[in-house]
Amino acid sequence: MLKKNFVAFGLLAMSALAQAGQTIDVYRDPNCGCCKEWISHLRDNGFSVNDHVEPNMSAVKQRLGVAPRLASCHTGVIDGKFVEGHVPAEQIQLLAKRPDLRGLAVPGMPMGSPGMEMGDHKDAYQVIGLTRDGTDEVVANYP
Repeated sequence: MLKKNFVAFGLLAMSALAQAGQTIDVYRDPNCGCCKEWISHLRDNGFSVNDHVEPNMSAVKQRLGVAPRLASCHTGVIDGKFVEGHVPAEQIQLLAKRPDLRGLAVPGMPMGSPGMEMGDHKDAYQVIGLTRDGTDEVVANYP
């Protein structure tokens, strides 16, 4: 019985990773360490990552329509939508189910968010969705 449960759990986990097996382009500053950590978080959660080192991140954000109020240190693009900052992989996976959103953002660099893990300290933060009409919507809260 235990062996069957273990096999079932393994198949379920592999299925979740296969569903997440999307490609995301990540644009980052060459000197930012937390960006590399976020990329590791994505890969650990089944994403294929194209890593682009950019000397002018402001231009990238402007081209993709990332509002300054949503800005962080790196910007991803998946299926034509932006992913700004330390957005957890689980939220990116749900982005495909939200055609009303232009992208997701975790503004700033909250401690404890993916890529910003440093000890036990965790800041509360929100994942913000930018709707097609330009308004912000809280899509997830992390305590």
